[in-house]
Amino acid sequence: MNGSSKQGLLISKGWVQAVALVLLFGFFVLGLLAYRTYTDEPPIPARVVDPDGQVLFTGPDVIAGQEIFLKNGLMEYGSIFGHGAYLGPDFTADYLHRAAEIATAYYNRSAPDTARRQTIADFKTNRYDRATGVLTYSAAQAEAFRRLTNHYAGFFGTPTTKFGLRPDAITDPEKIRQLTAFFSWSAWAASALRPHENYSYTNNWPPESLVGNHATAETILWSVLSLIALLGGIGLLLAAFGRWNFLGWHGREEQRIQFRPPDAVALSPAQRSCAWFFLVMAALFTAQTLLGGAAEHYRADLSNFFGLDLARVLPFNIARTWHLQLAIFWVATSYLAAGIFLAPMITGREPRGQSWLSYSLLGALAIVVFGSLAGEYGGIEGWIRKGWSWFGDQGFEYLDLGRFWQVLLTLGLFFWVVILFRGLRHKLQMEQVGNMPWLFFFAALSIPAFYAVGLLARPESNFTTTDFWRFWVVHLWVEDFLELFTTVMVAYVFVLLGVVHARVALRLIYLDVLLYSAGGMIGTMHHVYFSGEPAVHMALGAFFSAAEVIPLTFLTLEAWSFLQLGAQQGAQARTAFPHFWAVMFLASVGFWNFLGAGIFGFLINLPIVSYYEIGTALTANHGHAAMMGVYGMLAVGLALFCLRYLIPEKLWSNRLAKVSFWSLNLGLAWMVFASLFPLGLLQLYHSVSVGYYDARSLAFISGHTNSLLEWLRLPGDALFIVGGTLPLLYLCWLGVSRMKKQAPQPEPDGVLFTEVQNR
Repeated sequence: MNGSSKQGLLISKGWVQAVALVLLFGFFVLGLLAYRTYTDEPPIPARVVDPDGQVLFTGPDVIAGQEIFLKNGLMEYGSIFGHGAYLGPDFTADYLHRAAEIATAYYNRSAPDTARRQTIADFKTNRYDRATGVLTYSAAQAEAFRRLTNHYAGFFGTPTTKFGLRPDAITDPEKIRQLTAFFSWSAWAASALRPHENYSYTNNWPPESLVGNHATAETILWSVLSLIALLGGIGLLLAAFGRWNFLGWHGREEQRIQFRPPDAVALSPAQRSCAWFFLVMAALFTAQTLLGGAAEHYRADLSNFFGLDLARVLPFNIARTWHLQLAIFWVATSYLAAGIFLAPMITGREPRGQSWLSYSLLGALAIVVFGSLAGEYGGIEGWIRKGWSWFGDQGFEYLDLGRFWQVLLTLGLFFWVVILFRGLRHKLQMEQVGNMPWLFFFAALSIPAFYAVGLLARPESNFTTTDFWRFWVVHLWVEDFLELFTTVMVAYVFVLLGVVHARVALRLIYLDVLLYSAGGMIGTMHHVYFSGEPAVHMALGAFFSAAEVIPLTFLTLEAWSFLQLGAQQGAQARTAFPHFWAVMFLASVGFWNFLGAGIFGFLINLPIVSYYEIGTALTANHGHAAMMGVYGMLAVGLALFCLRYLIPEKLWSNRLAKVSFWSLNLGLAWMVFASLFPLGLLQLYHSVSVGYYDARSLAFISGHTNSLLEWLRLPGDALFIVGGTLPLLYLCWLGVSRMKKQAPQPEPDGVLFTEVQNR
């Protein structure tokens, strides 16, 4: 087909040019920040010695200790530099506080009047010699290292489960020494001044008065500028959209449509295969919620799970590892299926063998899911000794799966893109590259491409570097490119239903890319304020992450208009609108996007707030409201949209969809407002008034008030699991067991409405 027969670009080229400029600028800045990460990361000394020159530990010991930390799943128990799980301590802050107490006691023996000043001087003075690679500890710091090696031997070697870990988790004295060396290095980076600066490698994080760690001027300055950027940006955006009608909501609202009954819509073989994807999705979702409840119970009652010593078979770090991994797996499964399901509707045809490729993808997904979960369990339990980072537990939060499984998952996602390309190829040949079919393909391609960046995070690399690349997945992959794919799919659903013109939907997609990428790309750096990055990462991360809230504010309003238009068409159509509850889930996505990602996200992204709260329940509050509220609700909504065509109309139950909708949303709201948000506020207050170290301690987390708030979460969790996941699981089972018989038409025609009439 020659170029002259292609459909022209439906919108102005200015939209395409604006998006291209924003993306180029964003990646250019991220490239510069990647360079600064490698040149300004905290150095790992070749040797750390005491004043007499006796070696305490070496650089290889630090890396070995980091690998022990990751191999044993300790990042899913506690944290380093504030990143990880929130039951155990932050080991950077824990080591720093305990070492400072030991150093103060050391100087109190001879000079009690100057002990505090001498301790601060010891920890703030950077005695690393770059020429020789030798770091010299003071005598007090050397004594602290030796004593804390014994402390961590007792902590990780306890034969009980009183800390939420498996009994005798780490008992080898050499491994304990190496693990302590890793903690000691991170505490040194957190306290020693950067060369030619008046703050540490971590921008003086954690707050610790014993070593003179206080919020820097940059932390306060960029918090103020973030607020200015937020308020000014929202004002300018609202003014611009009040002056010009960028989207141009018009066209379909002047016409009346007739929806095709779901039983009359023919399904292709690949579309029918998606029923199995959704059943797997619902099963993984149910398992994920049960594991979440088990992990949360550790915070309510550390050593007693309703009479069982759960940590002996399912320690906290394994439960949380599986909980996070399954969250990614079940959401991704829904997205994969929805993409395969929509492709024939977009093109009106399906190539031969597409269903077999779809089933092959499902089989590969099953291998990755169960293989990686088994590897994570075996790795943390110590059963996989050689090749643990490849086949066991790689140990990075959100990238816990072994690298072998990570590579397989990446290849599987690229295979999914190939499936979509085969299905879309005919349509792509007929469209300009800037139109919706190509955006659908590019959005799908970005998912494996940016997930693959996580392979740059390696267990043997400097922790600062690994965190930089890890957050390309945690933030850039999720909050920018999954957001793009989300917008494209939702827009396409409304175009296929006939409620909006393709031109209007296309403008919304470009607007979404433009606004999210403007803040979201460079805003990735708000995760690494205190991970050993230079202050420029904080400055840019703070300023641009504030800008992330601006599109959330505006697009929430536009999304509501988008959904209202669909609701109006459904109410005025001559036939019943078949997707009421799917659209309701899409409406809830807008609500949780604004609340979870916008309000709760901005709260913890302010540098001065993050300085005291990172790694507390406020972080978990944002994570749950944003991840489940946005991507989880969307995954369920897409599943209901597709299942509506897979399940015979006489067996479809709007009541079950309604119960699932309200149970999931009310359960999530209960989880947030009755537990996580108040817990986070209490922990933040305690961090500021008493100290970050104490706010992260098990003694505080398991205190009476915190335990009571954790127990108050139980009704919401029960509603979420029983009322939310089980009806969905049943509907997905109907999609497989009672799949409708094929409609008379041999091929789908790509249109879900039969006529458009002027009023």
